[in-house]
Amino acid sequence: MTAAVPPAGGRDLGWLVRRWADVSPDRPFLTWAPFDGGPSTWTRGQFARDVAALAAAFRARGVRPGDPIALVLPNHPDFLLAWTAAASMGAVAVCLNPAGSVDELRYAGEHSGAVAAVVSADRADDVAAALPALRFLAVSGGGGDDAVATLLTAEPETGGGVLPWATPASVQYTSGTTARPKGVVWTQANCLWAGQVGAAHQALGPADVNLVHLPLFHTNGLSYSFLSSLWSGGQVVLMPKFSASRFWDVSVRSGATWTSVVSFCVRALADREVPAGHGYRGWGSSACLDPAPVTGGVPAIGWFGMTETVSHPVVGGLVHPDRAGSMGRPAPEYEVAVLDDGGAPVEPGASGTLHVRGRRGVSLFQEYLHDPEAMARSFTADDWFVTGDRVRLDAEGSLTFVERDKDVLKVGGENIGAPEIERVLLGVAGVREAAVVGRPDRMLGEVPVAFVTAAPGAVLSAEQLSERCAAMLAGFKRPREVRVVDELPRSTLDKVAKARLRELLVAETADD
Repeated sequence: MTAAVPPAGGRDLGWLVRRWADVSPDRPFLTWAPFDGGPSTWTRGQFARDVAALAAAFRARGVRPGDPIALVLPNHPDFLLAWTAAASMGAVAVCLNPAGSVDELRYAGEHSGAVAAVVSADRADDVAAALPALRFLAVSGGGGDDAVATLLTAEPETGGGVLPWATPASVQYTSGTTARPKGVVWTQANCLWAGQVGAAHQALGPADVNLVHLPLFHTNGLSYSFLSSLWSGGQVVLMPKFSASRFWDVSVRSGATWTSVVSFCVRALADREVPAGHGYRGWGSSACLDPAPVTGGVPAIGWFGMTETVSHPVVGGLVHPDRAGSMGRPAPEYEVAVLDDGGAPVEPGASGTLHVRGRRGVSLFQEYLHDPEAMARSFTADDWFVTGDRVRLDAEGSLTFVERDKDVLKVGGENIGAPEIERVLLGVAGVREAAVVGRPDRMLGEVPVAFVTAAPGAVLSAEQLSERCAAMLAGFKRPREVRVVDELPRSTLDKVAKARLRELLVAETADD
């Protein structure tokens, strides 16, 4: 069989960082815009120097190629430095949600085999308790020999070869229809693909300033924003998180020309005054938007992507805009199909399940970490990745999102697998069954609500169950309401009829 030459052959993430440091060492690359205090800026040369220093410090503390390093950090320059350092030296950066519970951190750390961690000061004790066998725990904002600030004083590594393109570089844990999140593995080639394709889709170049406020441990912030800007030669302005009250001020002061938003951001910005002097030429979003006051009069291109697809298999057009409300069209870098329940392509105007085909380890993720069964379930016999999302093939050729897998909730831009919450509830003594569905929410889109039945003779309270969720789940995953009910509705196959629970919540919301 003929083997195609990979686009990343002879290059890796470290090569990209070093190249920009050689070509334009004094050009600003990363500006940190904290909520308290003034901004700080790294030139390309300074960023490369700090990445090399962290890599040297990691190596001196026993980290070797292939070793996973857990990152438990909010948006902060230390996240980008540590992630880039780990991936550049051949270690594996494991991106964890900094809001995760001790149980969630323990699971992901043990599942990934993390040997060390870089964490924020406020989570250091939790990570130490969850993963006591770590070789070292580097604290961002802390002191001592293993503080990130101390590690950055190490003598930077110089030179270094190029890693093979299929070398694992990063792992992100993504919620879905399983009780525990799956670890999605990206290679060196995946990282460069994310940068090159993302930059092309957003038409990013050296003159662009990309305002990043979405979480870096997610694909949107890491791939669409950071890696795309790293590839394009532009500048990143990093905020700690999205803030509607600060968004336009930071945008104007930084000269931002591009940003990526989720629907929650658009809703939150709807009543904000837009300054006349902003520099945006466009936004990226989950759906195409015509120029409107909320965007400052610039268009937003729609797109669809997942951690598994690395970049956007579906994307809107900047030069030739697609219909407002659609996600855009199949990107030329991927194969895209919309199939009905029988596996046949749908006709224009009909809906079906979105499938994506590419090259594993290049345009698609390499694997689910330690989970070959999940890999087998996620691909068809002819190697199409099954996204689980239903879309409509519009008459003019664009694709419009219809619904996601019913067991995945979208809460303020965060994907939550209902089975994750149900697993925690089922762990409470006396719980017979648990079903979690989404209730419509004006700002967040939807929020989780749990319905629980008790085993014979057991007595349960909503307060008891909520306390269990608070101890075991990150805040955004916790049910906003827990209802103890006598029975759950059933389908004809005796399965829990979650659709009827959703209909109940929709009706109640409409009556409010």
